[in-house]
Amino acid sequence: QVQLKESGGGLVQPGGSLRLSCVLSGTSVSIYAMGWYRQAPGKQRESVASITNTGSTNYADSVKGRFTISRDNAKKTVYLQIESLKPEDTAVYYCNTALGGWQYWGQGTQVTVSS
Repeated sequence: QVQLKESGGGLVQPGGSLRLSCVLSGTSVSIYAMGWYRQAPGKQRESVASITNTGSTNYADSVKGRFTISRDNAKKTVYLQIESLKPEDTAVYYCNTALGGWQYWGQGTQVTVSS
């Protein structure tokens, strides 16, 4: 059973940083495209960063220069490094991948930016 599990969220002050992790399990696939999304209260889920199976990355304009997506294929883990956090970054962050025609989502990890 394919599963994604996020971790690394928490409460952080404005200007702080976090590193989110997303671990893939239940499949022999080790190289895959992955996206990070977030959903703030009362708002639609939005894409913030993605990485292809060849390592190309893409970012939402609102996070460019502050978010960095990376991967460790051996660990089947994709990371999202977040710098200079702002209160508007507060949201539940989810990772997503598509394998064999199916979409998979993790359960999400809460990021709260507040002083």
